[in-house]
Parts: sequence; C-alpha cells; structure tokens
Amino acid sequence: GEAKNLPTYPGPNKMRDCYCTVNLDQEEVFRTKIVEKSLCPFYGEDFYCEIPRTFRHLSFYIFDRDVFRRDSIIGKVAIQKEDLQKYHNRDTWFQLQHVDADSEVQGKVHLELRLSEVITDTGVVCHKLATRVLECQGLPIVNGQCDPYATVTLAGPSRQTKVKKKTNNPHFDEVFYFEVTRPSSYNKKSHFDIEDVDEVDKMEIRVDLWNASNLKFGDEFLGELRLPLKFLRQSSSYEAWYFLQPRDNGNKSLKPDDLGSLRLNVVYTEDHVFSSDYYSPLRDVLLKSADVEPVSASAAHILGEVCREKQEAAIPLVRLFLHYGRIVPFISAIASAEVKRTQDPNTIFRGNSLTSKCIDETMKLAGMHYLQVTLKPIIDEICQVHKPCEIDPVKLKDGENLENNRENLRQYVDRIFTVITKSGVSCPTVMCDIFFSLRESAAKRFQGDLDVRYTAVSSFIFLRFFAPAILSPNLFQLTPHHPDPQTSRTLTLISKTIQTLGSLSKSKSANFKESYMATFYDYFNEQKYADAVKNFLDLISSSGRRDHKSIEQPILLKEGFMIKRAQGRKRFGMKNFKKRWFRLTNHEFTYQKSKGDHPLCSIPIENILAVERLEEESFKMKNMFQVIQPERRVLYIQANNCVEAKDWIDILTKVSQCNKKRLTVYHPSAYLNGHWLCCKATADNTPGCTPCTGGLPANIQLDIDGDRETERIYSLFNLYMPKLEKMQEACGSKSVYDGPEEEEYSTFIIDDPKETYKTLRLIIEGVGTLEQEHAQYKRDKFKKTKYGSQEHPIGDKSFQTYIRQQSEISAHSI
Repeated sequence: GEAKNLPTYPGPNKMRDCYCTVNLDQEEVFRTKIVEKSLCPFYGEDFYCEIPRTFRHLSFYIFDRDVFRRDSIIGKVAIQKEDLQKYHNRDTWFQLQHVDADSEVQGKVHLELRLSEVITDTGVVCHKLATRVLECQGLPIVNGQCDPYATVTLAGPSRQTKVKKKTNNPHFDEVFYFEVTRPSSYNKKSHFDIEDVDEVDKMEIRVDLWNASNLKFGDEFLGELRLPLKFLRQSSSYEAWYFLQPRDNGNKSLKPDDLGSLRLNVVYTEDHVFSSDYYSPLRDVLLKSADVEPVSASAAHILGEVCREKQEAAIPLVRLFLHYGRIVPFISAIASAEVKRTQDPNTIFRGNSLTSKCIDETMKLAGMHYLQVTLKPIIDEICQVHKPCEIDPVKLKDGENLENNRENLRQYVDRIFTVITKSGVSCPTVMCDIFFSLRESAAKRFQGDLDVRYTAVSSFIFLRFFAPAILSPNLFQLTPHHPDPQTSRTLTLISKTIQTLGSLSKSKSANFKESYMATFYDYFNEQKYADAVKNFLDLISSSGRRDHKSIEQPILLKEGFMIKRAQGRKRFGMKNFKKRWFRLTNHEFTYQKSKGDHPLCSIPIENILAVERLEEESFKMKNMFQVIQPERRVLYIQANNCVEAKDWIDILTKVSQCNKKRLTVYHPSAYLNGHWLCCKATADNTPGCTPCTGGLPANIQLDIDGDRETERIYSLFNLYMPKLEKMQEACGSKSVYDGPEEEEYSTFIIDDPKETYKTLRLIIEGVGTLEQEHAQYKRDKFKKTKYGSQEHPIGDKSFQTYIRQQSEISAHSI
C-alpha cells in the first residue's frame, strides 16, 4: 500500500526517493516503482506469485535510491511464515524495524556431535568432543554469489572449515576435535567428577557461518548456532539439522528509533493436495453441474449460494471447468437461469451474481493475451508520452489549454475505440461461445426488446473487461506498475467514455454526472460509433466463424533480462555467461543484447523439445533452467530469482506443450568436461537419464491444476458446512410444508427442494470423506516426522506449533 513518516534525509531538501522490495527470506522477488521526493510514498501495487520453495520469512524492505552509491536501506518488515494467517487479507500497518546484518539470517546446517571418554596411557580419563560439520542448505546469496565457510568454537580458539566457492548449499564434511575436560584422576565409575559435570554443563559449542569476502570490510556473517553440551549427557552421539539463528548480541536491545511504518495486505493460502483419485466423488458431482435440472440444484450453484462472497466460489469453479473443458455449458446454464429470474431487460447481468463473477473470471483467464495484443501498445504510449488530457476546467493546470486537452483526449478515445471494435477476430473462442449463449437466452426472454441481444454482451465485454483494463492496466498485466497520477486521470477519462460508447444506452449524455464529460461526449454522438459497436458485438457473439492460424499475429508473452551461457557454436572458444534481453512470443523465443536490438538468436516454438530446471551443481549457480532443442542443443539460462525462474519455465512449457517431438527424458545436469554430471555418461548425445516433468495441461491458463482447484472447493464447502446443513433443513421444510419460507432460509435459491437435497447429501458425504483423509494423513505424517530432520530442522517454529496442536488433539481423543 504505502509507507508513512519515513525519517527525513540529512540533506537540505529532507525528501527521499524510495522503493519497496518483496523478499522470500533474503531473496528479492519483486520491486515497486520509485516514488520521488516523499516521506509518505504511496505504491498501491499488487504482486501475486506461486511460492516455488520453502521459506521462513516474508520480508519487505524500504530502500532510498542513491544515484552515486549503493541504495541505502531505511528499514524492513519481516513476517514469520507461521504468522501470515494472523494478517490474512486485511490492511495492516507495520512498524519498520532496523536492518541489522547480524539479524538477517536464512538457511540450515547439518551437524553431528560425539562426546567420548578417552583413557590415557597413564590411566586417567579425559573427555573429547568431535564436531562434524556435514553441509548447509539455502544460505543467502550476497551480491550475486556465496563463498561460505564455517567456524566451530568451544570456549577457546575457533577451528575453521575450508571455504566452498560459489555455492549456497556447501558440503563440508569436516571434523574438529575438542578436549572438553582436563584428565582427572581415574575412578571406577569412569564418569566426570562433580566439579567437571558442572563445568561441562555450562559449556556450549558454537558454529558460525561466514561468506568469504574479498572486500576490505571483512567477511559477512550468515548465521550462527549455539548448542549447550548438557544435552549430550543423555546420548554420546547426536546428529541433526538446525535452522541458523541471528547473532546473539548479548541481549542488548536496540533503542527502537521511529523509522516510520508500512501498510500491507498479505493474502497467503497453502493447499495440501492429494493425488487425483481422492477427489473423484466430489469432482464428479461438480462437473455434472451443467446437466442438473434445475441448475440451482447443482453442486457448483450451491457453492455460490453458501459462500460469503460470490468471487470466492467463482475463482476455483471457473478454473476447474476450464481445465476439464466444461466452462461453456456451465456458464450457459447458470446465465440462462439468471435471465429467467430477471424482470427488467435494463438490469440484465448488472448484479454481482455467480454468473457475472464466473464470466469475469473466465475473461480474465482466457482473455489476457487478447487484452495484451489489443490494448498494450496504445496504453504503453499513453504512459510514456504524458500528453495533458484534463478536461475539467476546475482541475486545469497553469499554462494548459482546454481545447488542446480535449483534442488530445478525443484522439486517444478514437484510437482505443477503433482497436477494440476492429479486434473481433482475435477474441478467444471460449469467450465468443459464452457471448453467443448470453445473446440467445436474453433474446429469447425479452423478445420485444431488440437491443437486449447487444446489451447482454456489451455489459461484459465493455463494462467488465475493456473499461476496467484501461482504468487499472497494472491489474491486467498491461503495465508493470500503477500509472502516475496524471496518466491515471487520463486513463479514467478514456475508460468512462469507452464504457458509455459500449453501453448503447439511449440518452448517453445523461449517463454523466459531470457537465464537462457530457459536453466532451458530444464528439461521439454519431451513428457510426453505435454501428461499429453493434458490428463488433455481432462478430464476437456469433458461433463458429474463423480459422485462428490465418489471423494470428505474434503476441508478446514475456520479456526481460536474464543471463545465458554461450551455446558454443564454435568448436573452440570460451563458453562464458552473458546478460541478454529475452523475448517470448507465441511464435518464437529470442534474445538480443538489449531491448529493441536485432535478435542474436531465434528459436521457433516448435523447436522447443523440453524446458526443465538445471541442478545447481552444474555451474554453481542458482535459479537456472535449460531450453532443449533438436540434436540435443541446450540453452542454459539463469533467471534473477526463484519466482521468475518458475514463471519462465511455466510459460515456455505452456507454449511448447503441443510440439510433436517433445522429449520424455532429459539430463538434469549439464554436459561438462567430457561427461554428463548427472549420470556420468560420456557421449554428449546420450538420451536423458530422468523423466521430463509433465509440465502443464495444454490449456488456456498456464497453471490450472484440477486437483488443486477441487481441494480449494472442498476447503470452501468445509468452511461453510453450517450453511450447507441449514440449506438441507430449508429443503426439508419446503418439500414438507411448501408454505411461506421461514426467514432464516429465505437467503437461499431453492427451485427444486428434492433435487437440491440429493446434491447436498452427495456434497456433505464427499467433504466428510476428504476431511477424514486429511486428518489421517496428518496423523501418519506426525508419527513419521522427526524433529531435527532435513524437512523439520531444530528451530522450526511452525513445526513446534504443529506438535503442540497434535498432542492436544491426541490427548483430547484419548
């Protein structure tokens, strides 16, 4: 959202140029725009990502841009993973905290400790401790690399492992021996003397991780671990994984300076998804929804009835039906039922019903590329050129001319209107099929109103698709950030005019509360605009009418800088790493030196045979993936962070999903020094040693997982179980009495109590079975899980909470 009351800059003007970053632990995955000259910057930016790895903290850093030196950090907000639910989906102000190198910690370490008694030649006993540092995982990358080493200390001089170059998952496997007690007089019990026991109990072993730096400031602290020796008294040998901890600063609490605060709204969901067969009963009931008569008795419609927000139900339903190719019959069925309930043709599809939310969601998923190709070029121009377009006389700036501004705005509206009304052939088939069914059911219901066939479609394509995308282009991925205030105002004026042009209402000037908008609209009060809208609506709502290939122009899907390894076209010569601008369209994947240059290399989409991650051991570099081409030619690429790597892999997999020669096996590591690092085969044309990841279904949306969407629907039904039971009661009372509805039941639409009751019974059974499966899985996992294992290192707070909950549950069940 925004930051407030940041500390003033020590210079004369006191203002700062700030941006905010979003980090998983210490890895930056998103950066906002820079807000200049402000101590209360407003960002208002949305960032959505699938989290591709485990993490301990979600962190937000505020930076002050410095043109000459490195940008300076003002403060941070770090939310532990297990606390994210506390702030779920509500605006919260967080105090900014100091950023201290000693408290910025991530990663884990694997240790083995062994305490043994040694009897010397003279017959006296001393105690020795062997500390074996095996490996670490997930250390932070500092300035693009990590050269870690560990120091081990036991109340004396420290011992140090070797530095492991360029890896944040180092394998050390080094052992250090310490003498814990001086030899004492030998006694038959062969135990410590009482004094010695106290001494040993007070001792602790300390392991510090460092990044070897060649800078003059010295090595960087990466985290530490302190273990008292007293826990070794129960067993002489101990081996476990530990989370690294911040440095213990001797309990000196820093005086909390007021660094200002940051407003955030974090929505974090975690789905625990079983394999497909678990979901069959519930999924089958849902997918039959389009065929149930009446549709209000179907499982999908019931979900819309019990959810607090229709949007909650629409998102997983649309994704599930899209995945299984059932979206058109489902939306046709619920739209037809809604039209039958509508009394006035002027209010058709105007409410926030399940139908309108499902169509919105379908357009958002299926129409994203359509929006990109139609609106992006002109939106980019509006954002870059900054022509003044203010037509409210009260808001005019000094030196601006009202007539010039009107003309600028008129030209923009004209151009956007033209690209929209000429884009009918590019409208995705699934959207056209839905518009066809809306048009048919509206025309059938209101036979006397000839315009209703148009308004039924325009209320979606103009009012809920194009107009919102013009108004907030960042929410539809047309721009990376919120536009600046002047551009935002221009887009608002364009959006209002386009919305009115598309609405085909009779007295258009009356639509505007503001007189200056009504005056401006007179420019467009010509029949040619209404005719263009009708022709466009006719084209997108007529069924089966075109060949995609003949009209398809390249659509830009993704672009950005990444680092690639030279492909070694020359037999000799350096295969080094270079930064390049990558560009993916639905026709080809190219890279060039910088944006706008001539491509240095172009790979046609049909030549992409697989896209897979590359193991870090290959080049000691994180976030790498490989694009495999014919004749085993491989392009190795490094993305900037884990989220971006996943995005590129997903989208490249999606566009090449239907290629005829796709590989079924690949090499997860590179071919270096005459062999494949993964399987040690020496011939560079050896077939792969690992099955390719199946990638994603060849579908509209990049990452629809049918099982995951069914799991989300199960979670919603489970959450609203009391309402489902209420609905069952309502069906019972209606079918028995068939009299006036009781007040508490009147919120549900129940057209056929018997059918609805049958569906409800199937839903409640399916949800109950899945609930038992989840509970059983948790119990089994709890029994098998070892605290201190690689998955649950010691120091894992979420696991400690989980153990506490499980022990309470088991005590309760006993």
